Amino acid sequence: MGRILVVDDDESMRAALRLLLEGMGHKVVEAGNGLEGVAAFRRDPTPIIMIDLMMPKKSGFEAIGDLRKDYPSVQIIAMSGGLAHGPEAFLELAKMLGAQHVLKKPFLKSELRKVLATVDWGT
Repeated sequence: MGRILVVDDDESMRAALRLLLEGMGHKVVEAGNGLEGVAAFRRDPTPIIMIDLMMPKKSGFEAIGDLRKDYPSVQIIAMSGGLAHGPEAFLELAKMLGAQHVLKKPFLKSELRKVLATVDWGT
């Protein structure tokens, strides 16, 4: 399969995604916030980035903007559980900033599989 950069400040979410994605045959690289995620991608680009939107140091929104400017072909999957307003508004904004796919947390394994099946892996 392919390599995926998972960017989320929730360590347990990163661990769960790692297990899930590795179980699907993917190699996973992790980062704990948007700043680390952008730096990790610049060091060693992956075809796909799964990124949480609400994080310290650099939000997913900011990271998507940075990545989209310099790497227009990277496939971005934005994830959010939302806050008081619900995740839908955040996910719509992520799409406007350049995320091709969005997942509302918590999501099912089948939902993730469906999204990954539609992603352009650059092959």
